[in-house]
Parts: sequence; C-alpha cells; structure tokens
Amino acid sequence: MKGAGGTSGGLSHFFIGIIMMCSGFYMLLNSITVTSTFGMGVRLYAFSTMGGNYNVTSGMIMIPFIFGVGLIFYNSKNILGWVLAIGSISGLIFGVISSIRFTFKSMISFDLIVILILAIGGLGLFLRSLKTLDNALPDE
Repeated sequence: MKGAGGTSGGLSHFFIGIIMMCSGFYMLLNSITVTSTFGMGVRLYAFSTMGGNYNVTSGMIMIPFIFGVGLIFYNSKNILGWVLAIGSISGLIFGVISSIRFTFKSMISFDLIVILILAIGGLGLFLRSLKTLDNALPDE
C-alpha cells in the first residue's frame, strides 16, 4: 500500500504532521492582534517638498475617484477617467494595507515554545511523510 503522496512515507506521519501543523499555526495566528488606524481624514501618505510637509488623507484620495467615475459615466472610453478611478482605488487599497499594524499578544515563553514545536515539528513530519523511506518493502 502506498503512503501519503503515493510514496512509502507513512500515513501516520502524514496525519500526525497535519494535525500538529494546523494546530500550531492556528495557535500562532490566534496570538497575533491586527489593528488599523484607517478612517476618513487619516493620513495615508506624507511627503516633503519646497520646505513644507504635505499629507494626503483618505478623504483626499476619494476626490480623484469621484471625478474619474463621473468621467467614466459621461464617456466610458475616456482614458483619464479610468486612470483616475483605478489609480485612486489602488492608492486607497495600498494606504489601507500600509496602515495595518500586527502585534504579538503577551504570552509566557512556554506557550511560544509549544506553538513553535507544534507548527514546525508538524511541518517536518508532514514533509517527511512525502519522502520515500529506504526501508519500505517494494510493491509486488
């Protein structure tokens, strides 16, 4: 009988590895807090030129979007409208993603060690199950 992935690696290593890996990565991702400071009027981009500091806020990104949508509805073949609409949506998405903060919850070192052993040990067992073992009996 073939094991995981059609090799003789062993189904027990495969299932134990999958269970360990999934539980470890679940616990790891569960201990990460995601926050965002995004909202109307929040600074997305900042640049300095000619002695002044300029901020581009999330509300200011919507102004070219509104003009772009208006131009698209007036004439759908207008390239400027498409550039304004797609460019401002891209800038908005980039600004939202760049304003996300990832923080690790406070935990004791034992918890972190258990999480890493489950995640990385499970990954190792999973990958080992996909490898052909040398001492396996050949198929007849």
